[in-house]
Amino acid sequence: MLRMTMAALIALPVLGTAPSHAADNCYAVGQRVAAEKGAELASAEVAPGGKCKIVLVIPGANGQRPKRQEIIVDG
Repeated sequence: MLRMTMAALIALPVLGTAPSHAADNCYAVGQRVAAEKGAELASAEVAPGGKCKIVLVIPGANGQRPKRQEIIVDG
């Protein structure tokens, strides 16, 4: 019983950092996609299946309102 408890306590910090790392990766992917499209990154979050859900704000042309674009990309 003590071994299982120790293993759980050792694994806890590792499991706790995984979502943060994935979110950081999605943010970096979102920044790259935004730069490629000439857009502003509004948000980036982890989506199911190891993908990233990215929301971009694309500037409008000739005084038009900006457009919001939501895309799913590989993370």
